[in-house]
Order: sequence, then C-alpha cells, then structure tokens
Amino acid sequence: MTSSCIFCKIISGSQTARIIYQDEYATAFHDLFPHAPVHILIVPNQHINSVNQLTIDEKSLIGHLILVAQKIAAEEGLTNSGYRLVINTGAHAGQSVHHLHLHLLGGKQMPMMGD
Repeated sequence: MTSSCIFCKIISGSQTARIIYQDEYATAFHDLFPHAPVHILIVPNQHINSVNQLTIDEKSLIGHLILVAQKIAAEEGLTNSGYRLVINTGAHAGQSVHHLHLHLLGGKQMPMMGD
C-alpha cells in the first residue's frame, strides 16, 4: 500500500467509495466519473503502478482481476449484451491514477475501436 494512492486508501477503507466487491486480492468500486452506465474499477489490493511493473509473479493476480470483472459483469446483467475491459498504461493512454486497474464498461453500445 502507498499512503498517497487514492486506490490504496479505498482498499484500506480510509477513503469512501461505492465498493461492490472485495476479497484478499482485489477490490471493485464504481468510478466517480463514469463513461458508461456501468463503469466499475477493479484494482489489485497490492499496489502495482501499472502494467509496466508486472512480473511473472503476478500472472495469477491478473487472471483473478479478469475473473472478478466477469463475475461483476454477470451480476450487472452485461453477459449477453457485452462489456469492455480496459487497462490504461501511462499518461498518453489516459492513466491518471498510478495503481493498476481495469475499467469494466457496459450498459450501452460501445464505439468500435479504430486504428
């Protein structure tokens, strides 16, 4: 945990958020500034800055985050209509919080990803 990281504060309970899932490895909560009717962030409880800091030791953690996203998508009724998982890495990709996180987006038709 990093004391200045907002996501670490949410995980520890010292910062409020609408948490919808938490286990020993991951926490999921609603994004404060949603870009879709369903916009949930799924974060590892372990502080990892970004995809660039992942090692082979975290491969099961990444799989766990995706399975948590799958579970939440089902609970939100997105399984049949579809949903998008996004991981932004670095400033040019739009990563504004330097704690690895997945965006689960759904509840509307998403634009196609262009070249």
